[in-house]
Amino acid sequence: MLDLKGVRKSFGAIEALKGIDLAVTRQELVFIIGPSGSGKSTLLRCCNRLEEPTAGRVIIDGVDILSPRVDINEMRRHIGMVFQSFNLYPHLTALGNVTLALRRVLKLPRNEANERGRAALDGVGLAERADAWPNELSGGQQQRVAIARALALQPKVMLFDEPTSALDPELVGGVLDVMRRMRETGMTMLVVSHEMGFAREAADRVLFMDEGEVVEEGAPARIFESPEHARTREFLRRVTGP
Repeated sequence: MLDLKGVRKSFGAIEALKGIDLAVTRQELVFIIGPSGSGKSTLLRCCNRLEEPTAGRVIIDGVDILSPRVDINEMRRHIGMVFQSFNLYPHLTALGNVTLALRRVLKLPRNEANERGRAALDGVGLAERADAWPNELSGGQQQRVAIARALALQPKVMLFDEPTSALDPELVGGVLDVMRRMRETGMTMLVVSHEMGFAREAADRVLFMDEGEVVEEGAPARIFESPEHARTREFLRRVTGP
């Protein structure tokens, strides 16, 4: 579903990504961990060309999205992305935020857009808050609206960039529950997060990145219980304790 081949990204003299190869199969949940500044978010943003890779290929469901012949806006309809900030429009209700792209991008009639939008909100447990304004919602609820907004477009793959980092600890669980349900329904997901317990429990595969490289990857049990590389062991010791 998602195939990265030799992806590099430089910001001036700084090489943020140093030739990343990564294949995410259909319905797989791949979790990326690593210290701040290791290139995790840059890698995610290269997957939908929010950042333009300096070199390499990014293939989504067989289509190289770096090809000059590709309509990137069309391709982005198939690549859902959820950021650490919710980016909701304050002047639109929860339903209005979810249906905006359905009406403006997909050109769906309002009734059809609302039907799909309500179904997406129901999927994240917020059907009863469809008419609420963003300032009436908790941070966790706002993030779930942002997830519903992405899911309403029926993407082929979902990218999550630190989706819980801006939330108070007591609000994290609701967002992770939504991600668990997405996992159970077979959504292909690439997740950058510091939620190590969730990674251990839900991921099919965990990648550890440092200094723009994939240092190590494997099943969660192996990465968390018997990492091979000293850099991985040191990182996990710092974030999970002895």
